[in-house]
Amino acid sequence: MIRMFARRRVAFALLAAGSLTAAPALAAPPAEPMVQRRGEALVVTWQSRGPVDVFVADRADATLKSARLVAARDADGKAEIAGTGTSRSYVLLRDVRTGDVAAVAERVIPLEAGSNFRDIGGYPAANGRHVKWGMIYRSGGTPLITAADQERIRALGLANMIDLRSDEERVLAPSRVDGVPYTAVGYSMGKLGVAGGMEATYRNLPAMMAPQLRQIFAKLLRQEAPLAYNCSAGQDRTGFATAVILSALGTDYAAIVTDYHLSTRYRRPEFEMPRIDPAQHAGDPVAAMFAHYQGDPRYSTPPPLKTADGQPFLDFAYAEIKDRWGGVDGYLRAEIGLSPQDIARLRQLYTS
Repeated sequence: MIRMFARRRVAFALLAAGSLTAAPALAAPPAEPMVQRRGEALVVTWQSRGPVDVFVADRADATLKSARLVAARDADGKAEIAGTGTSRSYVLLRDVRTGDVAAVAERVIPLEAGSNFRDIGGYPAANGRHVKWGMIYRSGGTPLITAADQERIRALGLANMIDLRSDEERVLAPSRVDGVPYTAVGYSMGKLGVAGGMEATYRNLPAMMAPQLRQIFAKLLRQEAPLAYNCSAGQDRTGFATAVILSALGTDYAAIVTDYHLSTRYRRPEFEMPRIDPAQHAGDPVAAMFAHYQGDPRYSTPPPLKTADGQPFLDFAYAEIKDRWGGVDGYLRAEIGLSPQDIARLRQLYTS
């Protein structure tokens, strides 16, 4: 026993003096990966203690074997991938020391005349996993997208598109996304409760949007993905739907709110609704409302999605969920109809 303690003291002394190698840190892929567009090139950044191999692929489910190596043993945490054009690219970052891989893609789909069309992949999810890229997209309205935009969207391979807008909005601004199965649940814009202010509007969303969320989750469970869903601005109804989807996948609320606020940066209001002439829509209060927005220069810049004291509007919807259903788990179970087995299945299919 005395000899054992002596050996431990010697080992501790040697370790303190740097004569023993400390146990390696837990293996982990490169952290905080991000892809941003610069013209027709992609700039990739990440955090890593050691060198990283950078691969690019044209499929979300690509493996290293099927991807193209574009930078080997890159140690400065940044790489530029030229010649990607506007096609959808997926980047794989492999830690040279450990072999661990992080996947990342450009969050926003670069459309000429679209608004707020983006991928919700990459966010942390349950059990240390991340939401898969290239499977679930959120967007604003698409009534003015160009032929080139249609081609870019077609390249995403969407299996479904769910329109969260009211009957009136869908008449005023029909979607121009072609060749994708399309789902909408009818309701009038008046049901949204716009006149009651943002707190009332957001508290109304959990009950009002439940039929649309049931459609989205049913399609995800049937593996009818990739899918996209949208409202007009892609921020309120779409923001709430995204929050619920990410909650089901195990993303924490702080990351959900971060994604929610990206709409302020990525909205392009001029492309969300065709120019409306009120004279051609006499007696239509919804057309009058959108015409008013279009005529007011203040609405050309997306306002922040928070109160004057900084509280996210999304908090009001989650407060309503807590008050009525006891929390998101109760809402998903009682209102959306998802069992624990359904939740586990969703996380298996859409996180990695």
